[in-house]
Amino acid sequence: MTTYPYDSVDVGPSLGLVVLQVDETIEGDMRRLLGDAQLYVSRVPSDARVTRETLAEMAAHLGRAASLLPPAAELAAVAYGCTSGAAQIGPEQVARLVRQGRQVAAVTDPVSALVAACGHLGLRRLALLSPYVETVSDHLRSVLDAQGIETPVFGTFAEAEEARVVRIAPDAIIEAAVDLCRTADVDGLFLSCTNLRTLPVIDRLEGQLGLPVLSSNLVLGWHMAQLAGMPVAGPGRLLATV
Repeated sequence: MTTYPYDSVDVGPSLGLVVLQVDETIEGDMRRLLGDAQLYVSRVPSDARVTRETLAEMAAHLGRAASLLPPAAELAAVAYGCTSGAAQIGPEQVARLVRQGRQVAAVTDPVSALVAACGHLGLRRLALLSPYVETVSDHLRSVLDAQGIETPVFGTFAEAEEARVVRIAPDAIIEAAVDLCRTADVDGLFLSCTNLRTLPVIDRLEGQLGLPVLSSNLVLGWHMAQLAGMPVAGPGRLLATV
């Protein structure tokens, strides 16, 4: 056997992402938005059906999922990738649970990221389009309202099966969003859900509506980059301000 010496390289700061077991969209979107950033992903058990009860159940697994991120990686931020889950569990509790598994300076989630993005753009009244049943989305609306973000109009695909959410066609999202905003007194549109394929429709919707269009993955990628001091690129007015 011959043993060889080697030099070490500094890979620099990286990002961690806790993803739902059932999510098929967020990883690709984050890699598109964050480019060459080192992104490490762990998965948390999640039910195939989306209810307030199944969302709350993920809290028991968040710390363990965060602990499975590479221990030697220098993580600048860790994100929990579930909008309705973050609303149900609570952003402060999400951060506490993530830090039980992995000590990190910055923790975010789509709700915290949306609040930060609305503050950045000066938005206070959003049209909300969600794939989920009304009981799940109503709780999200209450959480946003407590943060000073009104959702005076709300539309839904009334879907409870996560595997069907990811397969909602882009044209269906556009048609629903345009109809929802047609006569609404709002200053922006939010497309909720990390599993909904929203990045391809943001530029088209902004062109048709004349409003900023935010989505769960767009604001989450933006906020992770902001917290970590890293570049981010993609569609929409939010990223045009970076």
